[in-house]
Amino acid sequence: DLTDEQWEAIKRFVPGPERERTTTKGGRPWRDPRDVLHAILWILRTGAPWADLPRKYPPYQTCHRRFQKWEREGVLDRILRAIARDLHQRGKLDLTEAFIDGTHAGAKGGLDVGITRRGKATKIMAVADRNGLPLAVWTAPGQRGETTLVRDTLRGRFLNALPQRLIGDRAYDSDGLDAELKELGIEMIAPHHPTRKRITQDGRQLRRYRRRWHVERLFAWMMRFRRLVTRYEHNASNFLGFVKLAVS
Repeated sequence: DLTDEQWEAIKRFVPGPERERTTTKGGRPWRDPRDVLHAILWILRTGAPWADLPRKYPPYQTCHRRFQKWEREGVLDRILRAIARDLHQRGKLDLTEAFIDGTHAGAKGGLDVGITRRGKATKIMAVADRNGLPLAVWTAPGQRGETTLVRDTLRGRFLNALPQRLIGDRAYDSDGLDAELKELGIEMIAPHHPTRKRITQDGRQLRRYRRRWHVERLFAWMMRFRRLVTRYEHNASNFLGFVKLAVS
């Protein structure tokens, strides 16, 4: 559960009380948003079905409906942007370099699910700053190549500012990607693919690649939330909502 300090920092972004209309006169009483958020975080952490939500939380139907509403209306995005702005203003985010990577989450089905060699999957993309703190997340069908997802991932960043350098593994060694990011003022740094014949990467800049473990550590933190290990959500936006909560 959130501490009082954590809740005070984000509660202004969570929609306030309103009536939940039903067929009965007057509707149901509004459930405390903080209790609902605690229930959603319990689902994220345990990976349990919504119907298994403990009785100490509001009804699972309410929590599921509110979670979808918050993702659809951009509540989770506003919370992440506020957190990122606060960290940036306090000098905790370092944009001189950032690290990008992707991983797969097995999927039981649903929309925008891809077929990989290991079966149905969703691709989770993430960008971490020099300190390993999240700057952006994105999801896509599992078969998509990571070089094709870089621009979409950067569009989903939590700050308006872009990193000066973006560092990835050899899967990001692409002349087209280099040119695309250069237009945005970003230098792409990645080891050459074994099949490359023309050397384009400065060896001095590749020293930054040694710090790529920051984004790998971020994924390790994220995968402690069991709802991300296997995707059960039919709608891709709901799964992305859980990814956003995991890095908030």
